[in-house]
Amino acid sequence: MPSACKPKTGVVLLDTRTHTPEHEHAVHLKLADGLARLLSCQCVQPDNSPSASDGYYYLPTETLIDSKRYAPMGICCEQDLFGGLVASPYMATKAISHPLPAGASFPPGWTDAFARQACDALLRGYTVFSKADARTAAQLLLADGPLRVKPVLACAGRGQQVITTANALEPLLAGMNDEALALWGLVLEEDLSDVQTFSVGQVRVAGLTCSYHGTQQLTHDHQGTEVYGGSDLVVVRGDYQALLQLPLEDHLRLAINQAMAYEQAAEQHFPGFIASRRNYDIARGIDAQGHLRSGVLEQSWRLGGASSAELLALQAFTDDPALQRVRASTHEVFGTPDLPTDATLFYQGNDSELGQLSKFARIREHDHSE
Repeated sequence: MPSACKPKTGVVLLDTRTHTPEHEHAVHLKLADGLARLLSCQCVQPDNSPSASDGYYYLPTETLIDSKRYAPMGICCEQDLFGGLVASPYMATKAISHPLPAGASFPPGWTDAFARQACDALLRGYTVFSKADARTAAQLLLADGPLRVKPVLACAGRGQQVITTANALEPLLAGMNDEALALWGLVLEEDLSDVQTFSVGQVRVAGLTCSYHGTQQLTHDHQGTEVYGGSDLVVVRGDYQALLQLPLEDHLRLAINQAMAYEQAAEQHFPGFIASRRNYDIARGIDAQGHLRSGVLEQSWRLGGASSAELLALQAFTDDPALQRVRASTHEVFGTPDLPTDATLFYQGNDSELGQLSKFARIREHDHSE
C-alpha cells in the first residue's frame, strides 16, 4: 500500500501566515476537528517538527509553495492535505489567470502555455511583474474601456481599483514594492458591469469526492462596509461530470465548463501541482462594448469561506451512502443573531478586530435520487 493511502494518525492545523484573526483561527480548528472525524483520527498539535513517518494529514491556511519544503513532512499527494501545493509563488494567486503582455518580464517557472490553453475560460487581461509592464498592459486594455487593477494577494475584492486613464494607474503603482511585484505579480483586467459571481469547486477527502456550484452573498460589517457574508452551494457526490448531469441554466453550465478548462490547464502546465480542495470564482457581466462576458477570476487551492459547507456535505455523504445531492451554505453574520435550529456553529464571539460575529453552516435539501 502506498504511504499516501495509509490511515492517517492525526490532523494537523498548519498555519503558515504571519497573522490569523481570532475568528478565522477558531473556524480552522473546527474544520480540523471535522476532517479528523472523516479520517477516523484525532486533531493533534505535534511537539516537534512533523515528519513523513508521523502519518499526519494537514490543514494549511494557505496554498503551500515548493514541494521540496513539505515532502519531509509527508505532504506528497492530495491525500496528505486539505488544500493545495504549487511549485512557484505566482501559481498560488490570481496571477495565473492572464497572459503577459508581449516582451514582459516574468519570474522563474512562468509559462504562457496555461493562458493559451485556458483562453476560452478567461476574461481579457494581463498579468505583469514590473511597473513598466503594468503601464504597457494598461495602455492595451484602456483602448477598449475601463480596467480593474487587482493586487494578487488581496482577498474578497479588497484593494481593487477601476481606472479609465493611464495617469490614474500611477498613484497605484507608486505604493507597490518592486521586489514583491516581481515575485507575486499584478493583474490588470477588463472591468465588467452588472456582475454576477459564481463558485465552482471540488473537494476530495477520505476517498470521497464531491463537487458543487454556488453563489456568494454579501453582508455589512459593524462599520457598514459590504463584505463577504457566506456561500450557498449545490453539492453532488462525484466529480464535475456528476455536477453537469444536474438540470442547469446555460450560464451555470458554462461556468462549470470554464472552471474545468482552467483546472485542466493547471494540471497540465504546472508541474508538481496537487490539490484536494479546488474552488474557482467565475464572473459573468457586461463589457464596455455591451457584450456578455464570462470567465474565471481566480482559483483557491486552500481552505476558504465555503469550506465549512464543504465539510458538512462530505460528512453527510459519508453518513448516508445513498445520498446524492445536498444544498449546503455558510453564513457570516455581524451581531448576535438567533441561529437556525439546523446551524452548525463554527464561531461566535467578540473578535478583537471585527467585533461581534457569528459564523455557521447549514445542510438542507437532502436528495437521494440518482
